[in-house]
Amino acid sequence: GFVSPAPEGPLRAGELLLRTSAASLGVLLFAFTTPMSDLLPRLVRAGVPAPLVDVALVMYRMSFLLLDSVRRIGQAQAARLGHTTRAASWRSLGGLGATAFVRSFDRAVRLQAGLAGRGYDGTLRVLVPEARVSVRFTAVSLLLLAALAAVALFLESRMP
Repeated sequence: GFVSPAPEGPLRAGELLLRTSAASLGVLLFAFTTPMSDLLPRLVRAGVPAPLVDVALVMYRMSFLLLDSVRRIGQAQAARLGHTTRAASWRSLGGLGATAFVRSFDRAVRLQAGLAGRGYDGTLRVLVPEARVSVRFTAVSLLLLAALAAVALFLESRMP
């Protein structure tokens, strides 16, 4: 027919699944083991423009404040029976959005005023602790990486 399964389709699908799983697990491992507040200031040394890093750092910190504010507003609305009917839920959702916007805008204005009062000159200076490199951990990581590459090359050579 016009559409039919490829003879190597399941094999290619399995390879794709394994590759995407490995990439996703690598990103998750990095995200779970590296604090963003330590990573972002180090990006300036890697050549990322400082204003871009400052914006990312402020957005990262402000996003958690906004999420906490939205959670508290939602709890307050639920305590006042704001979700008893569909109409009340929509009204509460509108109030939640409006209140979150006003609070975040107010927080941004206060942040700007605070930075101006401290002599903000365009860069946020944060104290980044010096990272120590563990030679043992680096060696074990490189050995593990080499072993994985060898296994992958061996399995690749065994494939028809």
